[in-house]
Amino acid sequence: MASNVKHFYMYVLRCGDGSFYGGYTTNLKHRIEQHQSGRGAKYTKSHQPVELIYNEEFNTKSEALKAEYAFKHQSRSAKEQYLKKHNVSLN
Repeated sequence: MASNVKHFYMYVLRCGDGSFYGGYTTNLKHRIEQHQSGRGAKYTKSHQPVELIYNEEFNTKSEALKAEYAFKHQSRSAKEQYLKKHNVSLN
């Protein structure tokens, strides 16, 4: 029996050039597969390979989108600090 509970995720990928990509999805596994196959986003298509390094689940779409927006609009060093604060190893 399928659950009707929606899941809302903000996620961060590390791209092949070391850059970070932040995104939003309701199906994390499928979205990561899309990115890895070059069908996820224009940015990640040209920055392969990509690796999921962080994800966070939210109760609402709005919360997840706000988290994605906040992550994307930070400097590189602020993104690194955010990830370190959430126990992501950047090595």
